[in-house]
Amino acid sequence: MTATDSTTASAQTNASAETEDEFRARCQAFLADNATGLVFEQPDPRGANELEACKVFQQQVADAGLAGVTYPVAFGGLGLPKSYDRIWREEYAKHHDMTGQLTISHGMCVPMLAEYGSDEQKAAYLADAIAGRTVWCQMFSEPGAGSDVASLQTKAELDGDEWTLNGQKVWTTLAHVSDYGIIVARTNPDAPKHAGISMFIVDIGAPGVEIRAINQIDGGKHFNEVFFTDVRLPKNALMGELNAGWRLATAMLMYERVAIGTGSSSGIKTPTSDFLIKTARQHDKLGDRVTRQELMKIYSEETAKSLVSLRTRAELKAGNTPGPGGSLGKLHGAKIARMSRLLMMNLAGPAGAAWDPAAADGDRLANSTLRSFSANIAGGTDEIQKNIIGDRVLGLPRDISVDRDVPFKELRVGTQN
Repeated sequence: MTATDSTTASAQTNASAETEDEFRARCQAFLADNATGLVFEQPDPRGANELEACKVFQQQVADAGLAGVTYPVAFGGLGLPKSYDRIWREEYAKHHDMTGQLTISHGMCVPMLAEYGSDEQKAAYLADAIAGRTVWCQMFSEPGAGSDVASLQTKAELDGDEWTLNGQKVWTTLAHVSDYGIIVARTNPDAPKHAGISMFIVDIGAPGVEIRAINQIDGGKHFNEVFFTDVRLPKNALMGELNAGWRLATAMLMYERVAIGTGSSSGIKTPTSDFLIKTARQHDKLGDRVTRQELMKIYSEETAKSLVSLRTRAELKAGNTPGPGGSLGKLHGAKIARMSRLLMMNLAGPAGAAWDPAAADGDRLANSTLRSFSANIAGGTDEIQKNIIGDRVLGLPRDISVDRDVPFKELRVGTQN
């Protein structure tokens, strides 16, 4: 056991004996001292510097005995009830977000490992992931399988005691700085497309894994194409049951939408309208009635999104995979991005799309405008979210699916002819 592990283990033991009030006081003291914001003087198009700062902060959280609040102590958590997690989120919401680059790792991959990983996998990976010592990414989308993820063609074939992985993924956020990834691959092409998929854990540093950056409109390079050429995975890299990957993929997508829609904090949060109010004041437009009306619309939408998020988090108290209601928060977020983009352009003019590096907040305005377009696509398009809400929340009739019972190898998808 390292000195860091010993410190964390001691803090975990102390946390288990605390009342909720004592735990809240400790959260408040830690955040006041450490959640001071992330500032970078140099451009960080690949997000590596920000991620490193997030990892440092998360290790501090772990050393203080505040990380992985509800996860078992045996796997690096605190083993506390959900009410303690709510306390942490409520206090965290009062400070700067210090772990934005760990959203996928902590909001999607860690919950999947905790719920669907074997005891062997949990023992091997969870503690390091919770503490931020390792970073995880999600690898679902492919050039021919975006909204229809079940049409994926990346394949995994069992060869003795190992799997051989071949294929391509795209739009993989932070793959270039991740240690591991959770991937879905085709394991039975003779079955219908949803029935022949399995989920695996991939070591990003394994031979045969190639990562290529995707240049984004805002100057960033957080997204990647990832190519797999005869990548060898141990047999125990399989998560869950063989050919049951679609059920796990659906669960992970639900976690994704909760992570995107609710964030890592709790309570009523209005960061977009707060920023836009500040921007309107800087441009001497806060007294304009139309501007004030648009600001109020965004404030109201953010408040509604926060209330939906609180309900979604409340539904997670039972410790189960989140349900389709997570799509509501995701859809709210996309709507807020669309509304704020138009207002930002009206407030800032050309500075809302192109920036002068010397101008105060100029880069944030333009980056916010340009990034807002991805909100309607990333994590599932608005159309997909509406289908999920209509089908699984409101109980409306499903769209007709003509390929549900057709073997995947007979479908004309991707590069298949």
